[in-house]
Amino acid sequence: MSEFFHALGVFFDELASVGWAALAIAIAFQLVKVLFRTVAWRNIIAASYPEKRVPLPPVAGAYVAGVGLNSILPGRAGDVVKLYLVRRSIPGTTYTTLAATLFVETLLDLVLAGVLFAWALTQGVLPSLSVLPNVPAFDWGWLFQNQKATAVVVAALTVGAIAFWWWAERHIENFKKRVGAGLAILRDRRRYAREVVSWQLASWVCRIATLYFFLRAFHIHATIHNALLAQVVDSLSTLLPFSPGGAGTKQGLLVYVLQGQASSARLLAFSVGAHIALTIVNVALAAGVIFLMLRTLRLRDVIARAKADEAGAGHTPG
Repeated sequence: MSEFFHALGVFFDELASVGWAALAIAIAFQLVKVLFRTVAWRNIIAASYPEKRVPLPPVAGAYVAGVGLNSILPGRAGDVVKLYLVRRSIPGTTYTTLAATLFVETLLDLVLAGVLFAWALTQGVLPSLSVLPNVPAFDWGWLFQNQKATAVVVAALTVGAIAFWWWAERHIENFKKRVGAGLAILRDRRRYAREVVSWQLASWVCRIATLYFFLRAFHIHATIHNALLAQVVDSLSTLLPFSPGGAGTKQGLLVYVLQGQASSARLLAFSVGAHIALTIVNVALAAGVIFLMLRTLRLRDVIARAKADEAGAGHTPG
């Protein structure tokens, strides 16, 4: 974690030289990206519940709330709130089906992230396995340096997977039905391409544009190539969401991947600055929609409500 706070100090040292116009354009592209992804998720949910009216505003509010909370909470806790808000706004929906829609919503991301990762490997810019433990990245470095703790984490995940499978076997018919509903849009390839893939591809264009203008804002050589490399790092940092938004991992990997494009100080300033800017925007929007939907800004209460509702729904028969 000390590496992240060091990077934070470097960011404040470089703050005076930030290009604010480029920064504003980057944030605008980020907002458009979230809007596109919201539309795609709404379309997935609508296909899962064809008998229901699925309005865009509550789905958009839930999505924005989840993105904001994931920016400041580890373990993607915002996804629980995201599902809770949709279920609360659209009666008759279930957590199992809605969770399946989230899988569909990230399916194209997995494919594109894999393609970008393979491309990055051909560029020879990623650290090798022998170098990776020495990269100053909080999330991954901690795992490599604490192998016993890593074994405990892996064991816990394995036990969790077994427990989930045991639960699914006991409720298999109902479980399969609900999951199948969440995957409904995949069975209509034309609809999936038209109502999901098209919006998500547009969101990826906005995502790359966001990184491009962040590079310009921090006076790093701004090219599509470098923006794509920054996106590869962003995707890798979300694989182990032990810290909010992958803080730490991004800083260490970005400095390694973009070495030679600017000084280490400026690369750190870019990484931390982009992270802070997006976090502020995401959290501000999340606070607004959570207050409008739940009339509270007490984060602990919001998460407690979501978990309690999820637990209660899990014991509901049928």
